[in-house]
Amino acid sequence: MTRVDSYLTFNGNCREAMTFYKNCFGGELFFQTVDGSPLSEKMPEEMKNCILYASLTKDDLVIMATDMVGEKGLHIGNQISLSLRCSSKTEIEIYFAKLSDGGTIEQPLEDSFWGGIFGGVTDKFGNHWILSFNKNKYAN
Repeated sequence: MTRVDSYLTFNGNCREAMTFYKNCFGGELFFQTVDGSPLSEKMPEEMKNCILYASLTKDDLVIMATDMVGEKGLHIGNQISLSLRCSSKTEIEIYFAKLSDGGTIEQPLEDSFWGGIFGGVTDKFGNHWILSFNKNKYAN
């Protein structure tokens, strides 16, 4: 089965961001720094503590991230949206509240025309989240 997982790029605050997401969703958090990796010898000293790879996993939720910014630089904002499909009204409300802490609510949670609850938030790291709960899918 094909699926889409998110991969976020940060500019030195990957550890802080991924720890924030772990506090929002729970799950297993893993970090690999540049130091101790095969790239360590090729990188300047100031990059040794940067996150080469991070992952947060909880059931089917996977968020991957890095501090390794490409040559063109990092442009935080609308270049990526993360779609979070929730399995209950309670879950969407909890995640929405946690993600909006320190961020900006773009669209409050509200009933949608397709029979779900939908909302959008930009978190305090500039990443846009689209949250949805399909009430019809979970109806008896």
